[in-house]
Amino acid sequence: MKRWVGLLSVGLIAGAMAAEKPNIILIYGDDVGFGDVGAYGSKMIPTPNIDRLAAEGLRFTDGHCTSATCSPSRFSMLTGKYAFRHQVTILPPNAPLSIPTDITTLPDMLKRAGYATAVIGKWHLGIGAKDVPTDWNGEVKPGPLEIGFDYSFLLPSTNDRVPCVYLRNHRVVNLDPADPLFVEKTLAAARKHTESTQYPCAKQTPEAMTYYKSTHGHNNSVIGGIGRIGYMAGGKSALWNEETISDTFVKEAKSYIAENKDRPFFLYFASQNIHVPRAPNKRFQGATKLGYRGDAMVEFDWATGEIMATLEQYGLTENTIIVFSSDNGPVYDDGYDDGTVVKTSDEEVDRGHDGSGIYRGGKYQIYEGGTRVPFIVRWPARIKPGVSDALVNQVDLMGSFAALTGVELADDEGIDSRNTLATLLGEDRAGLPYMVEEAGGAGRALRLGEWKYIEGQGKGGGLRVPKKAELYNLKNDPSELNNLIAMHPEKAEAMAQQLEDLLNSERMR
Repeated sequence: MKRWVGLLSVGLIAGAMAAEKPNIILIYGDDVGFGDVGAYGSKMIPTPNIDRLAAEGLRFTDGHCTSATCSPSRFSMLTGKYAFRHQVTILPPNAPLSIPTDITTLPDMLKRAGYATAVIGKWHLGIGAKDVPTDWNGEVKPGPLEIGFDYSFLLPSTNDRVPCVYLRNHRVVNLDPADPLFVEKTLAAARKHTESTQYPCAKQTPEAMTYYKSTHGHNNSVIGGIGRIGYMAGGKSALWNEETISDTFVKEAKSYIAENKDRPFFLYFASQNIHVPRAPNKRFQGATKLGYRGDAMVEFDWATGEIMATLEQYGLTENTIIVFSSDNGPVYDDGYDDGTVVKTSDEEVDRGHDGSGIYRGGKYQIYEGGTRVPFIVRWPARIKPGVSDALVNQVDLMGSFAALTGVELADDEGIDSRNTLATLLGEDRAGLPYMVEEAGGAGRALRLGEWKYIEGQGKGGGLRVPKKAELYNLKNDPSELNNLIAMHPEKAEAMAQQLEDLLNSERMR
């Protein structure tokens, strides 16, 4: 009898602890810039759901991803480690898993705290083992399940790359064994498969691109009338419908929330919007005057609202943390002629809409527009609504959530992830004392208070990374228009040394 009473007591205590733990949902946009959201100043793209999230939570005006490109930012956010430590850059279609399976990740850590963990959406962190061809017709791994997620439903690479199929856990969804799927490095390799499984090559038959044409780079296999990066053959029964990707991801997210509503869960919802090729559902086409890019942002706002509504449906809003952000800053013509861009000098402005707001640059660039992105944290049970100008970074989510859930990280876990929980909760307004920014796999910058130092890249410099080092005071010059390096050589030299020390350090703390 005493044994049963003891077990009951332990069960009640465990249940009480679980009830106190907030659910955590990370809603992650793709190429969504600081100025693409109404709460951050957008006038031409209506985003009422994201705006409500901001009004009910803490809106950070100096929130950052780690890199101005996608794969590195996702890597850093999930591992608590800067991507430069593992030489992670934008990954090709056939890339193996970029996250080592023997390191602790954010979902790993949350599983230790008793959370169910899932990723739904765009992955773009590689799948499969190094130096071993991925078998797309069998178990596709290693992937998310090998680095801490209990469940995954993926767009396995990114929507402008092959394969254009969904992956649930280790299996391609709706794959017909009679029509096997192959992802190849060359057209010649793809053409070795039977003619019935082949897809047109945009280089040879550009007229096959019936949805819209490629302006650069997206001229390999044509899937759904859109040229892609990379080659594939077969798998026609498993192909996604470009215009219903958001609907599919939202349906998956709703089901996951419903199935896990009685236990603490972590959901990483990684939208494909507003990455190219932009193909919003027809019910969103024409929602803005900015073409497919603006319309895709409206679709992303709808998806955010659907997740919020699902939480409300099950009474989970009060004790659920939603973090809303993006993997890098905005881009307009990123390889497709979808009619969304007018260029002016080194900036991109789409018919009066600037996706980076007042900040210079965007995707691929080392300037603030490359990494300064929407960053909203809502937790009604704990966070008072407001606005914070504290410096925060996605790489610190792991260290912060470890502190929140009582998990003690070992010295080799999340080595660059600092505990900024008090800042995320609005209890500390100072934020990070310093932060490293990356761009294009080569560009590096140091944020130190109001100062920003950018490394020069010599002959390799250009629009994305300057040839010579630059220094800016963001308090007086948030748009990085006035290079002060000649006026403050000592400041630049000191920051250059600090940046070098950080890049060569074992950890960022």
